[in-house]
Amino acid sequence: MNNNDVSIIGAGLIGSLLGIFLQKRGLSVSVYEKRPDLRLPEYAPEGRSINMALSDRGWKAIDELGLRSLVEPYAIPMYGRRIHDEHGDTTFLPYGKENQAIYSISRGKFNHMLVDEAEKNGVQMKFDHHCKEINITDTSIVVQNPDGSTEKNTPGVIIGADGAYSSLRDAMQHQTRLNYTQEYISHGYKELSIPPTKEGEYAMDPNALHIWPRGMFMLIALPNPDKSFTCTLFLPFEGAKVCFAKINDRKDLDTVFKTYFDDAYALMPDLAQQYFDNPTSSLINVECYPWLANKSMLIGDACHAMVPFFGQGMNCGFEDCYILDGLLEKYGATSWELVFEKFQKIRKKDTDAISKMARDNFTEMRDSVANPKFLVRKKIEAKLHELYPNEWIPLYTMVTFSDMKYADAYAQGKLQDEIMDRVMDDPTILQNYQQLNYEEIIRQVDTARMV
Repeated sequence: MNNNDVSIIGAGLIGSLLGIFLQKRGLSVSVYEKRPDLRLPEYAPEGRSINMALSDRGWKAIDELGLRSLVEPYAIPMYGRRIHDEHGDTTFLPYGKENQAIYSISRGKFNHMLVDEAEKNGVQMKFDHHCKEINITDTSIVVQNPDGSTEKNTPGVIIGADGAYSSLRDAMQHQTRLNYTQEYISHGYKELSIPPTKEGEYAMDPNALHIWPRGMFMLIALPNPDKSFTCTLFLPFEGAKVCFAKINDRKDLDTVFKTYFDDAYALMPDLAQQYFDNPTSSLINVECYPWLANKSMLIGDACHAMVPFFGQGMNCGFEDCYILDGLLEKYGATSWELVFEKFQKIRKKDTDAISKMARDNFTEMRDSVANPKFLVRKKIEAKLHELYPNEWIPLYTMVTFSDMKYADAYAQGKLQDEIMDRVMDDPTILQNYQQLNYEEIIRQVDTARMV
């Protein structure tokens, strides 16, 4: 066993990025992935990937590795939400100040880039290698090779970056006293797409995240560099007026889309084929503790998988990598037990907070954004932030456009929500929203803050 040898399980976005960080520290890194090499033409897992929304926390990790110029050509800025009502009219709701954006990027293309970069830096990427057995006590892995043979490896440490269904976490559950909870939400998702126009242009505004909020369900669309949009339909699995269980044929599908998403329906000539060919996938929230045992540790979705409604799953995982790298810089690249303990202590409360915020934001995206009162509320919050940039920071800005600790953002956001609830109780607020009296609103805010 050599403390410089690191085995990472999982070659997804987090595992690949972490491999680059650790290899640059002078460690010897092997990444084991049970799937085939995702860069091969014959391996194209379409129909299950929600586009990523890259924001400040993710960019910070990318910048630390000097990879911005590699990523930027594939990232499209989205400056706000464009809300589509049932009549086809739209409202634009900026995410932050002018020029603040989150960036749409294809999960597959992004993963390709990071795998390529990991290999360039010397990381051993081992695809078609399935971890059949992990022993926490002696830090060993039994791996099944592509030819079916098995071999036992004893690295210095094992890091599980293998997602919500982590094999390392499963081993910890059986071999250590790990507390674990998972929750499937009532909704699933299905990937669809909107192609470019006949002229080869975007069919909608390319610099926005499009949302069709319909109360208990919604459709979203994110732009791609090829002028298409990746769409994701979120519906309850069953038990609702509109749900996956009640869409059984093309007639059912056309009825739902013509009724609720008519302007999107007009842009989706292959809707039926996509809908019935692509799988319906589940959304899961995972929490566990502790994240470490002996010289093995979980990272990213393996220990804190969250629903995608705050766009922070990948960004949070990238921030994990950035913080872990900083601890290795501070305490030494082989002080694993100390580093792992520090990492868990720093991150657990923050990942719990962002998981809670992601669940809360689902309600906002599918329902509140279509409410005129919500739009006025956001307008007021944006104005308060403009007038008092250090005293009033919207929750979305704290989470998306800063590296403030998630737990601190959550706590501050709750306090601001209580204040805004009092302001929005004014029965005249909607009547006067075109000419809001900000002096009076500020007076109300100051009064609420003192209560």
